Amino acid sequence: MTQRTKINQLLEKGAYIPNPEMVDIGEEVVAERIAGEGVSLFAGTRIYGEKTSIAKGVKLGLEAPVTLVNCQMGPHVELKGGFFTTSTFLGNSSMGSGAQIREGCLMEEEANGAHTVGMKQTILFPFVTLGSLINCCDCLMAGGTSRRNHSEVGSSYIHFNYTPNQDKATASLIGDVPRGVMLNQSPIFLGGQGGIIGPVRIGYGTVIAAGTVYRGDCPEGGKLIGQQGQMAYEISFHMGFYADIKRRICNNILYIANILSLRQWYDYIRRPFFMQTNDGPLYEGAVEKLDLILGERLARFRILSEKMETSIRISEKILSGQRRDDLIRQSREFMENWPAIEASLTSGREANIGAANRQTLQNSIEENNTGTIMDYVSCIQDLDSAAVKIGICWLQSIVDDVAERIFSLIPACR
Repeated sequence: MTQRTKINQLLEKGAYIPNPEMVDIGEEVVAERIAGEGVSLFAGTRIYGEKTSIAKGVKLGLEAPVTLVNCQMGPHVELKGGFFTTSTFLGNSSMGSGAQIREGCLMEEEANGAHTVGMKQTILFPFVTLGSLINCCDCLMAGGTSRRNHSEVGSSYIHFNYTPNQDKATASLIGDVPRGVMLNQSPIFLGGQGGIIGPVRIGYGTVIAAGTVYRGDCPEGGKLIGQQGQMAYEISFHMGFYADIKRRICNNILYIANILSLRQWYDYIRRPFFMQTNDGPLYEGAVEKLDLILGERLARFRILSEKMETSIRISEKILSGQRRDDLIRQSREFMENWPAIEASLTSGREANIGAANRQTLQNSIEENNTGTIMDYVSCIQDLDSAAVKIGICWLQSIVDDVAERIFSLIPACR
């Protein structure tokens, strides 16, 4: 099918394409995966990739040209300008012009960003809002209950995800999966002109003041975090030395455990919502992104384990006493047990964890089904407190089981 034929087909289905000669659709694109009703393709839109799917009401390129490669978009998504590849955008999510959304991103319902946002391997739960001029790669962010009460990242914010030791085992949990999917948690606010040094964990209800670069963990949440001034300092630096490997290992384990629990949520809870509206390609796109993210995190974690031999040699030279012994033990356990760690994280065991609670939650959702098409966000927010508690218990049991299995292999890092 020629490009002109595809464009004519879309116009016949009700698409709005004001300048057809300025829209490019690759020959590999499956025209049947692009809805016509309410779809708007403005001048400069380029659509490529056999996995691309576009639902009704999608608008591309309103503010600036859009290049789209193997992305899946739910109803009424708006991508106003930029480059988007191998990512999935669920209903009513949006991104302003100048965006660069690279592979492995998943924006859930009504998640959005203003202009000039960069993301890769990032998950935004419903309602999460990013300001302008933001670099937000390798993280998961949740929190909030609506577009009026949402987690937000202020403009000119950076998630620092690359270390001087040249590794990227730095993914950060801003919120979590077990509670975040229930769409009832307090929002998290990361103030503008600041950043976080991954990997970090930040709990619900946390506010990080504008201008703060945060290097710690606050998983308990409910805190206001800021800084006053910053004195310059000079200390010895040893390339390849990891002084706090225990925290880095712990945060990576918990991040991967949360991704594994989110994968189960999609398999058992979210999937029926996609199927009832014949959004199979959108569901497939979403779980593909979760698998890409899991693969990326395992690869980065593996590379970190390979760096432990060098870190151990440096530790033997520059440290002494109990600190040296503890750090070497942690590093050695991680390095020597990596094959068993990876095997455990890829075993698929999480599918059998908490099955009774999972089934109870599924039953609660089905009981609320009135026979009409269910809206995912409304359905989850209408669950009673008992069902919410059971759902959290199920997902948290997955996270806890994954973590316990890994820590049993590296007890010095517990």
